[in-house]
Amino acid sequence: MEISAHGRLEVRITADDVGKRVSVRRLSEPGAGPEKFTDTVGVLTSWNDGVLLITSRDGRSVRIAESALVAGKVIPAAPARRRGPAADYPELARVASRAWRPVESERLGEWELRAAGGFTRRANSVLPSGDPGTGLDAALEAVCRWYGERGLPAYVQTATGAEGTQELLCAELERRGWVREVTAELWTGALAPVADAAGGAGVELSREADEAWLARYQRKGVSEVALRVLGSGPSVWFATVSGAPGAAPAAIGRCVVDGRWAGFAAVEVDPARRRQGLATEVMAALARRALDEGASAAWLQVESGNEGARGLYARLGLAPHHAYHHYRRPDAGGAGGS
Repeated sequence: MEISAHGRLEVRITADDVGKRVSVRRLSEPGAGPEKFTDTVGVLTSWNDGVLLITSRDGRSVRIAESALVAGKVIPAAPARRRGPAADYPELARVASRAWRPVESERLGEWELRAAGGFTRRANSVLPSGDPGTGLDAALEAVCRWYGERGLPAYVQTATGAEGTQELLCAELERRGWVREVTAELWTGALAPVADAAGGAGVELSREADEAWLARYQRKGVSEVALRVLGSGPSVWFATVSGAPGAAPAAIGRCVVDGRWAGFAAVEVDPARRRQGLATEVMAALARRALDEGASAAWLQVESGNEGARGLYARLGLAPHHAYHHYRRPDAGGAGGS
C-alpha cells in the first residue's frame, strides 16, 4: 500500500487511472463486525458515481465504494513468470487460435469471427485481438448478425490476468448484459520436463484421429466439421494407449506443434484406468515428438474446476498464465464445450 512520509496510508489513484493495474485497501462493510481491511489487486475497469470496479486476475468483478477506500496505488503489470517460457497474452492467443481453427472465419477490424457449426465455444466465438474498427456497440451488432445468419449463439472470448488482456472489454460486456458462461485458464511451462516425466511406453502416435481415438474422445458423435477442427493446426499429433481387446483406448491425447510452442489438449483416460500414470505417459510421448520438431515450451487449457488435471499439470511444471472467458449474448442459447 502507498504510505506517506508521515506514515499514513494514502489513496493515490483517481478515475484517470481506469485501465491500469491497481492495488487498493478498503474498510469492511459497516456492521460486519470489528473494523477490518480487505486488499484487492486487479485492473481498474471503471470509477463512476462513487463506485470503483476492479477486475481480478480470474475475471471476477469487485465493486468498492469510494468512501471505503483507505489506500490505493497503481502497480506494474503482472510480471512474466520467473520459471518456464516468458510470453504475453497476444502471442499465446494467436498460438491457441492456430491450434483450434474454425471452418469459417471473417475479420472485423482486428477481431476474428469464427464458426464451426457449434463444435466448441473456442471455434464458434469472436477473438477480439484489438480494435474492431468501429465502436463497441456497432461491433457487437455486427457480431450478433454474423452468428445469427449461421444459426449460432454469439460468443466473445476474452482474457484476464496478464499483460495485454481484456479486463475493460469484460466489464463493458457485463454492463451490456452479456453472460459469462465458462472460465478456464491457459497454463504454460517448459516442454523438456513434460517429456522427461515418463517413458511414453505403449503410446502410439498418429497424424489422424482414427475411429479408436474418437471412441475415447469425450464428445461423441463427432461430425465432419468437428474432425476438421481436431485436425487443424500447423503440426498435429494424436496419441493413443490401447485398451482391452474390442474396447475403447485406455487413454488419448492431442498435441499441436507451432514454432517454439507445443499445445496439449483432449488428454483423456478411461475412468477405470485412472491414477495409473497414463495421462503422464501420453503427454510425455507427445512432448518428445514436439521436442524433435523444435518446440521448447508447452501450453494447455484447463477449466477452473478440474482439480485432477490441474494437479497433474502442476506436477509437470506448468502454471497458470491467464484466465479466459466466453461471454454469450443475452437470451441466446448455449454452445457445447469450451
